[in-house]
Amino acid sequence: MPVTRCRITLALLMAAGAAYASEPETPGDWLHLAVERLCTPEALSGIAAEQALPGVWFLGEEERAFGGGIGRITQTFALPGGDELRIIRTQPGGQLRRFTAEIHETGGGTKRPLMQAMADGGCTLRSGRRIVREPDGETLLEQLDGDLTTLRWTETLEAPWPEGSDPGGPRVALVDSGLAYDLPLYRDRLARGPDGRPLGYDFWALDPLPYDGDTSRGAFVPVRHGSAVASVLAREAPDAALIPFRYPRPDMNRMTDVVARAAKAGARILSMPLGSNNPKDWEGFTRSMHAHPELLAIVSAGNNGRDVDAEPLWPGALRLENVIVVTSADGFGRLAPGSNWGVESVHIMLPAENVPVVDFRGASGMASGSSYAVPRLAALAARLLAANPKMTTAELKAAIFARAVPSPYEENAVAVGWIPDPLRD
Repeated sequence: MPVTRCRITLALLMAAGAAYASEPETPGDWLHLAVERLCTPEALSGIAAEQALPGVWFLGEEERAFGGGIGRITQTFALPGGDELRIIRTQPGGQLRRFTAEIHETGGGTKRPLMQAMADGGCTLRSGRRIVREPDGETLLEQLDGDLTTLRWTETLEAPWPEGSDPGGPRVALVDSGLAYDLPLYRDRLARGPDGRPLGYDFWALDPLPYDGDTSRGAFVPVRHGSAVASVLAREAPDAALIPFRYPRPDMNRMTDVVARAAKAGARILSMPLGSNNPKDWEGFTRSMHAHPELLAIVSAGNNGRDVDAEPLWPGALRLENVIVVTSADGFGRLAPGSNWGVESVHIMLPAENVPVVDFRGASGMASGSSYAVPRLAALAARLLAANPKMTTAELKAAIFARAVPSPYEENAVAVGWIPDPLRD
């Protein structure tokens, strides 16, 4: 709940000294000043912070408790000109571990993240990040040194769709954190409409550019997951056409629209390495999967190291006829450490440990877990459909289950069995 503190600390005012000689001119100036004057225990009062920074207006504060006390404090200020300054104090156990200052620009009724500075528990500015929006539609994330000027590296946050033509083949909808669709690996693999435009969509930001990035931890720290997962499917199903969707983390009711759009685009398979502990997140998905029996969803069993029959994880717990739940095993048929299991809720396990992947930068690496079992099984489904496009969902599901054999090591892990080699046709 937002609260407002009214304590004005004399020590802070004395430390601030005389009025700032001139108003800071750039976002970097504001962030330097915020770290210098607000990264102190005395600056916890929003009203005192107003006195320490020239011309700002304290808007409010939010506290978040974890670790037995107030673990995070977020303060928001209006800057001269209307932009917004956010101060985040991460302080587990009451001890400051990280001080973060962010500038969010305003305009047109929206707020957009612009720049961030990060200091350690001793208030030393260690690094920064800046979001740059190019005229051609590309958006970049720049990693900066502690001076907030020296550039370390650049990442892509959003890019225009690449030119190309529809590759044909069975269409697979990738429901994940998005896709780095500008990589050479994907440019010629994107399913396209009659106008040549790719068919993906961002159900998080509600725009047609589903670039890879889960920003639930913040706009400056995107988690990239979808591209690495998709690289497995792209390699193992070379004839599949990809439809990337960035999943609707802000409002999971939009899963209804995800399924509907996938069906309208001609997808037969949904690759979904997703899951949550809240069944309400999946009510719209359930309705839509009932409405579209032509779709087969391959979903992750999860990586919590638990029996999901006893402690359900959704959507795998829904027991829908057109959903297959898959988990990760090693090459010998042993359940992988940390992977979930369930003799009723999980259908298949297959080798998904140390799988070669390509990340959002195009760099090669290895990854493990049930998230990577999903694209391996989705790729098998896509190859089966490529060989027989007229297969019904029930026939496709039966053909997949026919590949499964009993594991020599796990008797009570999954409902159907182990697929030792999902690449075998």
